[in-house]
Amino acid sequence: MMNDELYQHKLDYFRQNEKPEVVLLIANNDDLTRLVIAWGNIIVERVETLPSPSDDSEASAWRWLWENVSYDKAELLQNSTLSVVKFEQKLNSLIGNRVIYPDGTVNSYVQRYLREMVVRLFESKSKARSKKAS
Repeated sequence: MMNDELYQHKLDYFRQNEKPEVVLLIANNDDLTRLVIAWGNIIVERVETLPSPSDDSEASAWRWLWENVSYDKAELLQNSTLSVVKFEQKLNSLIGNRVIYPDGTVNSYVQRYLREMVVRLFESKSKARSKKAS
């Protein structure tokens, strides 16, 4: 298997084994939520020549995936509106807990949670407008 195919294979493995509990990390945490939203709005690119992974462990595979992408951390920091002090810690937490993926996507459970929150926000605003009009 070529390393490009291996990269996709390993990334797919993590997607197929997502844990819904990671939603609890961002629920009611504005900093992490802002960072997840910002993650979905930056360009992430794979390095051109992928080295072979060091071993087959799950932890090593996750590290290998992240070591072989590039993205603009300054842009991510700016878009998240986090302080520099909080940024690295929060980003490492999202990466370590597999909330964000090294291809610029987000854990599907987290994505669904965020979409539900947006729908609820719009519904509550719509109900508030209806009450004012009555």
